[in-house]
Formats: sequence, structure tokens, C-alpha cells
Amino acid sequence: MKKIYYILCVAVLLTAAGCEDFLDRESENLLSDEQVFSDENMTNSVLANFYGRIDWGQRLDDWDSYAATDEAAISGSGPNVWGGSPYNDDIFRVYDYTLIRHINQFLESVRSDATAGLDEAYRKQLEGEARFIRAWTYFNMGRCMGGMPLVGDEVFEYTGGMDISALQIPRSTEAELYDYVISECTAIANGMLPDGFTKNAARANKWAALTLKARAAIYAASIAKYGSSVTPDIKTSDYTADKGGAVGIPASKANGYYQTALAAAEEIIAGGKYRLYKANTTDLGANFYEAVSSKSSAEIEVIWAKDHLVPGEQSKTGFTNANGPRSVAQDVDANRTTPVLNLVEAFEYKTNRNGTLKTRTPDGSDYIYYENPQDLFTDKDPRLYGSVIYSGADWNGAPITYQAGQMKLESGSWTVVGNGEVGTKDADGDVIVSIDGPNRSDGAADNNTGFNIRKFMDYKPSAFTRGAGSDMWFVRMRYAEVLLIAAEAAMELDDQTKAKDYINQVRERAGIQNLTAVTLADIEQERRVEFAFENHRWWDLKRWRRAHIVWSETAAPTLTGDVNTHIESAAADVNTSVKYALFPYRIKSPGHPQNGKWVFDKVNCSAWTYNGRKQIFLFRHYYNFLDNGWLEKNPKLVRNPQQ
Repeated sequence: MKKIYYILCVAVLLTAAGCEDFLDRESENLLSDEQVFSDENMTNSVLANFYGRIDWGQRLDDWDSYAATDEAAISGSGPNVWGGSPYNDDIFRVYDYTLIRHINQFLESVRSDATAGLDEAYRKQLEGEARFIRAWTYFNMGRCMGGMPLVGDEVFEYTGGMDISALQIPRSTEAELYDYVISECTAIANGMLPDGFTKNAARANKWAALTLKARAAIYAASIAKYGSSVTPDIKTSDYTADKGGAVGIPASKANGYYQTALAAAEEIIAGGKYRLYKANTTDLGANFYEAVSSKSSAEIEVIWAKDHLVPGEQSKTGFTNANGPRSVAQDVDANRTTPVLNLVEAFEYKTNRNGTLKTRTPDGSDYIYYENPQDLFTDKDPRLYGSVIYSGADWNGAPITYQAGQMKLESGSWTVVGNGEVGTKDADGDVIVSIDGPNRSDGAADNNTGFNIRKFMDYKPSAFTRGAGSDMWFVRMRYAEVLLIAAEAAMELDDQTKAKDYINQVRERAGIQNLTAVTLADIEQERRVEFAFENHRWWDLKRWRRAHIVWSETAAPTLTGDVNTHIESAAADVNTSVKYALFPYRIKSPGHPQNGKWVFDKVNCSAWTYNGRKQIFLFRHYYNFLDNGWLEKNPKLVRNPQQ
């Protein structure tokens, strides 16, 4: 009787409130095909293990990783040196052929006589999900390192004395890797169930496969277009003009990929399974939070997510406990990773696309004075509320007020009063520095930026404790991305009518003005604010070849149109690789007409530097270096650029 080594999960499918939850814990067993496929729970446990091994990039279980981009910085516990200075050569690197081997073993069994008694739709769904996870694995390896060895369905076996050259497979071209992901998604989509087996989006269905197809195609298209024009020297030694190389996709392939991306996105749109979440029409900020962070959106907008609802508290996430404001904390933790002003100002105003906060008069000579701290954010894109906690905003009904000190008029000049210690008050009982900061301390739970994350934070008080944790999910795919992929592809194909329609659907849900034309700058802006903290920003700037421009040691040009016209431009007054914080102050000058009002200072984020070092994106960071151990075992692997 044939036996296959499966890393199994002790899994159960529970029904709660009408929704099925895909739950798992790991253990290892040696089981036969007959044992695995005779019990649906056992079969599902194998898949559950595969799903549990694909959590890469920025995620809730690695909240410090958000500091790798211009979305956040590490606040409490000292300065941010996450990722090295400059970035490490293996940042977010994925290389998992062990997982691919296990998936191929599973597929071999699914296609064997062992599954002859299974319902055909169920068998196709099993095969589809396994192939989807494999395609997702290749996609993640590809966006890290370019083309990688494609083993297909092969399950390689090694026996002593054999010629190991048969196991040494050369790298595919970068285009071939994306083509493989696209072809796999095309092949499995129609065999997978439109609704899958769960209603909480934890398992992939037909629409997840099509979303991955659209995403892979838009990545390949932008790499072909902007890699060729902006960074033409970033390629491997095997590059040819017609096929490209392990790194580098010829520009001639760009339009074909854009067409594939648009077609896949429009198939999802026409399918009608998903739509933008609009349940809360009276509060668009809260609606956006619910759209991403509430599982009630599972059957509306969220297509695929990593769920933390699993047996045992150790499987839950501590994201809420680690990153919440101190004033609502239930434990000793708070403020580990906090948003930066750079992100906050990326959110435009409802009728003004320039999102720069109005803290000073136009000539810069004086503060602008506000009655309430939240007034500074009046008419901001409501998605800001759904993503970030800012001063004066509430947390589940409780107001959060950031205050870095008091401001007093002394000798005709405004002077800050306060030593930075949080939770301090003056002799009159008035707050000097709020318990929520911000300050420049490296205290373990101090806030250094003046903001907290809201997206993916759990309102339940128990989520703020180390013991309980949170079952909050992490959204990997949702309908808004489908619309923005369609908008980007249509824009690149010179179809402004479609591009405007798709991007304006997302903007209308947010409650901000429509665009009358769409450029790459608009796509970058929209994706930055729509997908903050969703593991998109890093990859977007890489595929557009913008990362070395935005995160450079010199001032980065603002992208307003064709990226190629802005590469050498020095027309910028802000170094976008520097992170900024917002320090609010309340005026205490009795008798002064501004007494009791609020002013704000934009300051360098103290947690972003360490002895003057910064995280800088260099050309070599567009592709991770291959580990020397891999190169020694497989001499057919081509080294990546600048390695």
C-alpha cells in the first residue's frame, strides 16, 4: 500500500453563526492515501497545513515589518533599524521548494485511484486549491527574486549514488515564471467552486485564482515596461532581447500582460460575486474600517484572507495588543509600530488632492490654531479614519487625544513646556504630555509618531491582552484591488474611459472627488491609501521601479505623469526617505486669544534613525540575493544583479 509523508494538521471544521471556519494545528504523521482521502477532515487538514505555511511579507504576525516602508515606524523600545541600513539583501525573501514538493505529492495522490470515491466537484476543488497555493508560492518567490526553477508536477526522489545533476534545474526567465502563475490560475479557475468551501474567505475559490492571475499579470506588465525604461541594467547575465532573463522582462511583452490583467479583472467584475462594501452609508470612515477589518465583509468585498480563528490561543495574533494606544491598553504593551505623517498626508482632502496637513499659515510665519485636535483632519479622505487613529479621533467610542506638551507664549515666541514624559500634568491638573504621547523617548510602550494603526486592530478589550490575543484576519485579496488592477491596466492600454470608471468606483466609495483623467501617479496614490498596511506598498514601488527614487538619500521627485520624465528631476523639497511625526500641543497662555487651542509641529521621526543611519533602497534591492548555499548545491542557478 502506497504511503506518502504528509505534514498534517489536527483540523476541524466548525460551524459558528452560519459560517464555516478552516482551523488547524500542526502535527506530523505518516499516512496512506487511503487514510487521508477516506476522511474529509483529514483531507482538509493537509490543505490547512499548506495554507498555514504561506504567510509571507508584511503581516499581522510580524508587525515590525510595516516599518520597512513609508507607512509606519517602530515607536516603543528604541529606534527603527528593521531591515538593516540600507535594506538587507534577503528582505521578504521566499524560497520554499519543500512546500512545493509536499503540494506535488498531494496532487499526485488527488489524481490517483485513492480519490475515486470522492465527489468530482470536491476533488476538483482540492486540486484547484493545491495548485493555487503552489502558484501563490511561485508568485511570492518571483516578486522577490525573479525567475526561479519551475518543477511542474514533478516529485523528485533522491537515492544514494544517483547523478544529482538531474535534480539541478536552471532558473526560468522572469517572464516564464509569471506565465506559469498565470497559466495555472487560468487552468484551475473554472474547476474551482465559485463559493469555495468556506464563507470566511480563508480558502481560495475561483475568484481568488482569477485575482492572482490579474495580480501576476499586472506585476509582469509593469516590470516589463518600467524595468526596461527606468532600470534597464537590472538584469541577469542570461538576458536576451526576445526572452529576457532570470531577471528582466522585455518591454515588448508589457501590453500583452496588461491585456491579460484587464481581462482577468473584468471577468471577476462581470461575475458579480463581489462588490465594494457600502453597508455604513452614514459614516464612510467607519465603513472603510468595516470593509477591511470586519469579517462581515467576507461575502461582499474580501476574496481571500489569512484567518487567525483557530483552536488554541497560541494561534491568535497579538497585533492589537502590541500596537494599540496606551490609553486603551489592557496589558503592558502598546505603540510598538505606529503610522508616520508621510502616510497620513498621502490621504487627500475630499475636494483637494493635496493632502498636506494645514499646520502653518501659507507663508509659514505662524501656526494655524484649532479649537479641537480633530479639526486638523476635517474633510480628509474618510479612509484615513478607517486606517489610522489620529488626534481627536475615537477608538471604539473612546476619544484618543495625542498631546506632546503645552505651548506657552514667552518673550513673544511660542515655547514648548514638558519634558516628554507621558502622563504628566501641571499644578492645575491640566495635561502636559498625554498618556498616548507622542514623545521622543525610547520607552517600551511610548508613541513616537503621533498616530496609531486602526486597520486590522480588534475592538474587543480582550484583544489588548497577551493571553487572549485576537482572531482578526489579514486580507490578502479584495474587490477594490480588482478594480484598481483594471484601472491600471486600462490606463496603460490608453483606455481612459475604463480607467476612470474603475478608479472612480473606489474613490466614490471613499467619498472623495472623481478623477477626470488617470495617470500612473493617480494609480500610485490610490493604491497607497486604499491598501495601507495590506502588504502592497513595497511591491508596488518595486514593480514600477520607483523604490530607489522614493526611498533615496536625496530628495525624491514627485510623480505627476510619465515616470520616465521624472527620473532625473530634482524638483522636490522633501526627502521622502525621511519619516515624519506629528506633535500636537495645547496652548496654555491665560489671557491670550488662542488659549486652549491646538497647534501642530511636523518633526523628523526620532525612531527612524540610529546614529545617523537610514534605510535606503538601492538598485540591488529590486531582487533578493540568492543564498550561497543554494548556489553551491545547484551551479545552474544564475546570480541576481549586483550579487
